[in-house]
Amino acid sequence: MRRFLENLFLSCTGYTYTNMARLFIRLFVGIMLMQFGIRQLVNYNNVVETFPGVIGMDNEMSLIVMIIIELGCSLLIMVGFLTRLATIPPIIAMIVAEHFILHDLLPDTFIYSITSTMPGYLPLMFIGIYLFILLAGPGKISLDYFISIFIISARGKDQSETEELEEV
Repeated sequence: MRRFLENLFLSCTGYTYTNMARLFIRLFVGIMLMQFGIRQLVNYNNVVETFPGVIGMDNEMSLIVMIIIELGCSLLIMVGFLTRLATIPPIIAMIVAEHFILHDLLPDTFIYSITSTMPGYLPLMFIGIYLFILLAGPGKISLDYFISIFIISARGKDQSETEELEEV
């Protein structure tokens, strides 16, 4: 029994599935944000009337930009193509959404008093997940990795580039 518990402990702590975890988080956040974009696209005529104009754009242009970010960047992140670059527009969009929610809709709310029932909760979660993807990268189960392998093999095997790619 002791041997079994030791093996169980070692297998739970000794093996890492970082590439699977990165794939999971990319798919999870991509699907989560994409469903917002699909919902806004389907209900475009109703949403455009109430969608706020931000950064000097009118409400219709703001909604179009947000739908493009939600659908386009989510798709790029899910397949792992230009992943780090594709996280930047959603991070900016979520920062703008958080600013709009906290300063326009909830003027008397302190940032430290946000609860899961308040609207400021969701953009903060998205910002955190996108920052993780930006820092951690897409992992080996991504188009970025496969394209990098192709580019390195086309150039010829350079040991430093191969070692650097193994870090991904």
